[in-house]
Amino acid sequence: MDSDVLIAGGGQVGLALALALRRAAPSLGVTVVDAVPPDAATREGRASTIVAGGRRMLSALGVWDEIAPFAQPVTEMIVTDSRVRDVVRPVFLTFATETTEDGPSAHVVADGVVVTALRRATAAAGVVTIAPDVVTDFAAGDAAVTATLGRGPRIQARLLVAADGVRSRLRALAGIGTVGRSYEQTGIVATVTHERPHNGRAEEHFLPGGPFAILPLIDGAEGHHRSSLVWTEPDEVAQRLISGDAIVLAAELERRFGRHLGAVSIAGKPLAFPLTVAVARAFVAPRFALAGDAAHTIHPIAGQGLNLGYRDVAALAETIVEAHRLGLDIGSVNVLARYERWRRYDTQEMALMTDALNALFANDNAALRLVRDIGLGLVDRLPGLKRMFIGEASGDGRSAPRLLRGEAI
Repeated sequence: MDSDVLIAGGGQVGLALALALRRAAPSLGVTVVDAVPPDAATREGRASTIVAGGRRMLSALGVWDEIAPFAQPVTEMIVTDSRVRDVVRPVFLTFATETTEDGPSAHVVADGVVVTALRRATAAAGVVTIAPDVVTDFAAGDAAVTATLGRGPRIQARLLVAADGVRSRLRALAGIGTVGRSYEQTGIVATVTHERPHNGRAEEHFLPGGPFAILPLIDGAEGHHRSSLVWTEPDEVAQRLISGDAIVLAAELERRFGRHLGAVSIAGKPLAFPLTVAVARAFVAPRFALAGDAAHTIHPIAGQGLNLGYRDVAALAETIVEAHRLGLDIGSVNVLARYERWRRYDTQEMALMTDALNALFANDNAALRLVRDIGLGLVDRLPGLKRMFIGEASGDGRSAPRLLRGEAI
């Protein structure tokens, strides 16, 4: 056997899973096949919100101390519902996010910072990394799965985990379909600089074209105040903005961003990606499991995509490690069924919630606008309900896997 667990995909989910397995069960052989060279920058310009559960997991895995200096705590979040042309955007909902006993309930951090820290930690923990390469095919047998690599030899493992992203080739090879649809919206992601500090405040502006989220980042190396944007527009509008004149893009950005932080400008090249909702019809098969975006992709309206992936990591790692300690076959469907039960309902619930939120807010219907604004106002006046929403988003709860609670497996 070449490895006990073979993980296809060297992003945050794949690397965090590899590290979690080696930390809890050093006797398990873990191999990661990554399409990106080990020393390459990853997801440049992208940043993610890591909620308290994910931070606890990264801390338990020994990497948060390296990430923390580059992570911006979110101290407050405001939600508005308006039109682009509106001079004033009434704030209907506010969250003060210093609600957990062990620190802020969310941080915003560049994806490359997390991946770099995880790469170092997995190498130190004895994870074997094969890069750049991809798993092009696999066949599951009674005792092992045999994976074919694009540039290297075949590898045998007891379990293959596909963490290879939204368009997972391995999910398709396993014959696992998805349920979902295109939103006919595009997400524009960019880092912007602005004159005044954000003071840790995140903003979500619900506009007819889709949500416009401003996420606070730490200041740049030269002291520039920075934020990360997730800007949603219908496909045709987004395409015109991205491919058109930079001056027009800057003007449209300022119309949505506003002037409350002073002059704003785009740093680097904006990225664009189509928005879809898709949940795999099954998360496991014999000697095979899906994790992260390969298992599910949701609308970014709630900023929970990566955190769903971290929940997958915590649940799958706990499932594998406990089965290994009991001497069970970690690749058997009976063992993997626990992981699927653990994650499927939570994933479907989040997909439905974000789908409903987008349908409710990404329009200019006057009746719906009145209903949603009344609803936001009611939530803002009910502290208990707000705490429940924050707790759910942070991955708290008795049923949460141990790593999300900051506990070792």
